[in-house]
Amino acid sequence: MSETVKLIGCFGSAPVHRAEVALRLKGVPYELITEYLSNKSELLLKHNPVHKAVPVLLHGDRRPAVCESLVIVEYVDEAFDGPPLLPPEPLARATARFWARFLDDKYFKAMWVALWTEPGESQAASAREAKESLTLLEEQLPEGKRFFGGDAIGSWTSPPAGWRCGWECSRRSLGCGCSTRRSIRRCTAGRWTMRRTRP
Repeated sequence: MSETVKLIGCFGSAPVHRAEVALRLKGVPYELITEYLSNKSELLLKHNPVHKAVPVLLHGDRRPAVCESLVIVEYVDEAFDGPPLLPPEPLARATARFWARFLDDKYFKAMWVALWTEPGESQAASAREAKESLTLLEEQLPEGKRFFGGDAIGSWTSPPAGWRCGWECSRRSLGCGCSTRRSIRRCTAGRWTMRRTRP
């Protein structure tokens, strides 16, 4: 009998979406345990006492929890059968990790401040930083490819749901002009995201 897999997450979180897509690409059945971050549960605090954040992956009853979305992706890739999530070549794998970390450390953090803080100098600076990061990332997007590094899942960097979540927020908040379906098709990020999130 296979061990149960549970994912502690919350609604609307790009890191949680990243972990979910990794599990789905591998074909791993899992139970999503919804967390309310305004009232963190004992389960979350028990399994992630360091960061007290989602996502947290629970694989079986005796293994330690796996925390942080990028760590979860690598664990899922190695622990379960199915298509590889990261490239087999060391350089390509390092590049995938770099851009995934870039999304987390540069783009999403600035985007969060730009979206959820009061208008002012700090909010404006974060909006500029997020927009610059989005522009830089857009330059890396491969035209005509389904995934970040190519057409195969193994060339994947960041799951479509996580990227789409951030991109949708960005185009509305940073004034990139992609507010209609026609303008989205003219935007590299828009075309790539729409194509990449289709079944």
